[in-house]
Formats: sequence, structure tokens, C-alpha cells
Amino acid sequence: MAEANDSLGLVGTTIDDKYVVESVVGEGGFGVVYRATHKLWRKPVAIKCFKTLMDAAPAMREQLLKDFIQEGALLTELSGRTASIVQARDVGTLTTSNGAWVPYMVLEWLEGQTLDEWLEKNGQQPLTFELALSVLEPIAVALDVAHVRNIAHRDIKPANIFIVGTMGSEHMLVKLLDFGIAKVVQSAAEQGFTKTQGQLTAFTPSYGAPEQFSRAHGATGPWTDVYALALIFVELLAGKYALEGEDFIQLGMASADPNRRPTPRTLGVDVSDDIEEVMRRALAIKPTERFQRAGEFWDSLRIAAGLGPMRLGTGAERPVVTGMPASRASALPMRASAVPASREAFAATAINETGPPPMQTAPPSHGTFKPTVTGDPSPKRFPVGLVAGLGVLLVAGAVGTVVVLGKKGDDPKKDDGKSAAATPTASVTTSASAVPKKPSCPSGMASIAGGQFFMGSDDPKADDDEKPAHNVTLSPYCIDLKEVTVADYKACSDGGKCKRAKNEVDYPDMTVEEKKVYSPLCNINDPKARAEHPINCVSWDMASLYCKAQEKRLPTESEWEFAARGPDGRVYPWGDVEPDGRHLNACGKECVDWGKKVGQKLTAMYDGDDGFPNTAPVGSFPMGASRYGLLDVVGNVWEWASDWEGRYTPDASTDPPGPADGKERVIRGGAWNGALPSWVRPSQRYAFPPETYSFAVGFRCAKPLK
Repeated sequence: MAEANDSLGLVGTTIDDKYVVESVVGEGGFGVVYRATHKLWRKPVAIKCFKTLMDAAPAMREQLLKDFIQEGALLTELSGRTASIVQARDVGTLTTSNGAWVPYMVLEWLEGQTLDEWLEKNGQQPLTFELALSVLEPIAVALDVAHVRNIAHRDIKPANIFIVGTMGSEHMLVKLLDFGIAKVVQSAAEQGFTKTQGQLTAFTPSYGAPEQFSRAHGATGPWTDVYALALIFVELLAGKYALEGEDFIQLGMASADPNRRPTPRTLGVDVSDDIEEVMRRALAIKPTERFQRAGEFWDSLRIAAGLGPMRLGTGAERPVVTGMPASRASALPMRASAVPASREAFAATAINETGPPPMQTAPPSHGTFKPTVTGDPSPKRFPVGLVAGLGVLLVAGAVGTVVVLGKKGDDPKKDDGKSAAATPTASVTTSASAVPKKPSCPSGMASIAGGQFFMGSDDPKADDDEKPAHNVTLSPYCIDLKEVTVADYKACSDGGKCKRAKNEVDYPDMTVEEKKVYSPLCNINDPKARAEHPINCVSWDMASLYCKAQEKRLPTESEWEFAARGPDGRVYPWGDVEPDGRHLNACGKECVDWGKKVGQKLTAMYDGDDGFPNTAPVGSFPMGASRYGLLDVVGNVWEWASDWEGRYTPDASTDPPGPADGKERVIRGGAWNGALPSWVRPSQRYAFPPETYSFAVGFRCAKPLK
């Protein structure tokens, strides 16, 4: 880009006596990107100056700078954990020759091109499933590192995916851009630090989730990134945009159209039932019905394709598709020959610390999957920044009230990927009078409207304590979609709000040998490697205390059962089909083999290997989800309920709290060592003394829906 576009007048100057500014790389709505050279290292760097924050009043700058530095520090730490996020090197502020105060961030210099540029240069031909997976898997890794801390990107698109090296080669490196300053910019706008006040949300309509177009669909979060990532994956498979629309309003309506979900089959791609179902869930209209993290989505997609879960490493290696020979990667069909790397793009990443641990590898690949595309892929690639350069546009329509803020004079068709911030900035609001505020559940919880069901079972094979089936009416409530993880619980105990989890088992009639064998299975013994596994070896009191610290509580026995099976009387959470290694983590070949190694005789519930000899990372079995989306509600670990154990009566009841007292607390759901299908029926009941610390018992929390 010519120096004439140097709107801040920095070319030829030296920033912080270290960075010699050489040229302008790109300019967008958030800032200007410069190429500079570090005086001592003599290495090129990118400097991103955030002109969006230039309007901050002097009195506000100290707090804004503090926030900015904090976000930069988090990016520096996080980008050191994964090679899939562009690295930050420095942050600071400068004063231009015109006296303008400008925060900046120094980033690594990348040589290559964005995925958007590659697609435009190479035409709209579908990619193979393997190549599409290989390109986007590093992005899923990068996102999950953030998602595990509940931090979202909110503008995932091909222009923010940067490819270093030749597309499809073993040397290809893929990085996520523009993960950074949006949080600070939004906070600044909300607090009146800038002239652009209000709810500031930057996203690209072609890859927008329903909640980005209208708040009526819920809040944005990690699940928003899941939606966008799924759209891009479908686009790569189909060779055309997943959402249909020529303008902001049309795209908003397409995003939330219940009659046309942008799944592979909708776009003419022939995929298996399992893959289509995974994509349908990733592209659900309601955020609560989607995968809540990129890692969950990607693991489910890989498993549906006959591959193992991805390995969420923190090193510099590029994730590869399990079961595909390295020699095959470079030979995969592509849209066209790769283009020599020649361009660059940068972004600031500002997300929270520590990503998830490496996941266990599931069974070996059952072969590679090749989708078939029917119909002619459209060669048209319309600009993703559809509404840029329109000044201030106020549109009222079916997707709510939308205010699009753009720079007057910008080219609405230009989105060359040079600047990660070259997309429009949009404020999406809905009138309070038009959309009444409804009760909602916190992120990570399922919203259950309540209702009636028959609790228990009259099946002749059912245990006596499951009988009789009796009618229960429940009020609306929220319940965790997943079991509480080691990372979740440790954060609470490290903060002094919870007791530390035990590192040894202690349960009734335990032998010395069992204590020796099973104590190592207390997941707190390896909190990093098992961070995403369910917490276990916690008593009922410890579980209850944790839930209270989150302003929640343990679910009642009736709430747990209703969330697991719903009102239709199904035998298992997923329906009436007998359980196998696709549905849950119970005892398979892997569990039996582990038992032999430690001298414990264990019995398999099903043939085959589910990939996890003991506990599994939560959410590893999406095919076993209940009708309300609860994961691992059976298998993995039993779960404490709030009730004392007691016999059922045939009487109908409303919100039953269980017996007033007792000796044992109810546990539900079965565990990884489950030997019989009856153990994982939602109606199955068991109980332990509340002071039990078992390797096979964890919990999830609930709360009223208000």
C-alpha cells in the first residue's frame, strides 16, 4: 500500500526507540497496520495501531491503557501455548505528529495469504473432507484454547485465517488473526471512552450467527465462533457460501431460517448421517443447542468421520488428521494449484490464560471420508464486508434494529485480508418493548421449561427402588450441560471458595488394594493433563459447596432424571437404542484391559473400545446427548443429586425435594466402569454416604430459571 495512505503519519518514524516504521500494510475500521523493523534484532514486525481508541478522553486513558496492556499480556502468554494464534511481542502507546494518542500492539510478521485470498485466487471448487479438516483444525485448536476460558473471537471468517506455506502441504501453517482488541474496544465504547458509544460488535455478516444479527436469539459467546467455523467448513466442502443473501438483512434472515439450515447436505454435499447431524448441531439457531466450544464441535466432527479426537497440544506443531499418511496430505485435491506466499495479515489476540490439556486419542481411523458434491458449485464470491462504507445505516426488519458503522468513502467491495480489522463494525440491538426480556440460563447450562413426566420405571426388570413410576411436575430450571471439570473445581478451591478435592479414594467397604489401585484415578492428581475431565473424589458436601459458590445448587433427583430422559419415557438419554461406545464412556475393551493391568476384574457393557479406559474429557460423546443437550449424563462418572435416598410412593407430586433426612445421598447416571446397560438408564438409582470420596462419582449443578 502506498505511503499516501499513512493516515497516522508514522512511516519514517521510530516507535519507542525500537521499531523503525517502513510502510503501511493495511487500514481498516479498527486500525492501521504497519511493517517495521526492530532496530536491535533487525527482524520485521507488524505494528497495529488502534485508531478506534484515539478518541478516548485524557481522564479515561489510564484505565484504557491498563486494560489494553492486560489484554496484550494475555495474548503473549496464550500465543506461546499454541502456534495457531498470531504472536504478540509488545504493547504501548504513541503520540502522532498531530498530537493524537494511539495505543499500538507489536505482532509477529507473517509471509503468506489469508484463506479468503486463496479462495478468490483459486476459484470455487470444493475441497476434500480431509483437506478442509486439515486447514481448519488449527483454528479449532486456537479457538478452544480461548473457549475453555469462556472467551470468544466473534469474527471468524476466511479473511482472519492466515496460511503460511503451500496450501495442503506438510509444511502448511495456519494461524488465527484478529483475536484481540475487540474486547477493549467494546468495553471502551460501553463506558463512553470513545465517540462510538453503545454496544459495539464487529462481525462479518456472511459468517454471522443468529445472535449476532439479533439479541432475541441470545448472547454471543464461544458458541458463536462454533457457528462461524461450521459455516466455513461447509463452504470449503461445497465450494460456495453456506448462507444465502445479498445484503445484511437477507443474511440475517438466512442465518436464523429454520426451514433452511446451511448444513453440507443442504448445499449438495453428500456426507454421512453422523457428519450431517454434527453439522446441524453446530449450526443450530439457538445457542444453547449448539456445541459450546470449538473443541467439542471438532472432536464430534472427527469422531463422526471415523477419526479420533483432536490432540489439543500447546507446541508449535500443526495438528494433523489422524489416520491420513503425511504423503497423502500434499496430494489431496484442491481448488487449484497453490499460489506462492506473498502477502501478510496481522491481528491482535487478547484472550484469557491457559488452554485445555492434550486429549486422549480414540480408536484408530476407520479410513478417510470423501464427501460428494451434487450440482454445480457457484463460482461467485461476493464480498464478506457487505455493509462497509455505508456511513451510518439504520435498518429495521425481521432481524431487529441494526446500526452499521462504517467509514465514509471505504470501498464496500474491498476485503483483501491485509488488515484483520477491515470489516464493518455493527451494533445490533432489539427494542425492549418489541422483545420482552425472558428468563434465561447462564452460559453452559440447558434451559428446561419444566413439565410433567413419569419418574422411575414399572419395567419388570427394573430395580425395586425405581418403582413405582409416578407422575412428577417440575418448575422451569437450568442445569449444567456438562459435568463439573477438574479445571472448574480447582479454580474454585484455589480461590478459597471450595475445599480441595481429595487425592485418595474413601468409600464404604473399601479394601487396602482398592485404595492403592483407585486413588491414582482421582483426577485432581494431574490437574493439567485432566483439566477437562470430570472432577471426582469429592464428597456430597464438597459438591454442594461448589454449586453454591457458583450461585447454583445440586439438582434434585427428579430434575436430574427429567433432564436426562425428558417426558416421553425413553429408556436412555438418546432414545431406546442399547448403549455402545458411540453413546457414552462406560466399560468396553479398554476398561477391561486396564483392569487386567491393575489386577481388577471388570466386565464390558459393550463390544469394542470407546477410547477411554477411565474418565474421558467432558463432552466427548455427543451422540449420547439427552434431548436437552446434556452431555455425559450417563457414563463417565456418577453424579450427586441433592436428595437423601428413599423409596418412591405412587402419589403425584410437584418439585419433590426428596426425604427430609437419611443416611445416604442419591447418585445418578453410572460411570466409566459400568458393566450393565441397566446401570445407565436414567431411572437407575444408587446411593452413597455423603462423606464418600469415589473415583467414579462427580456432579453437575442446577438452578431455578428466573
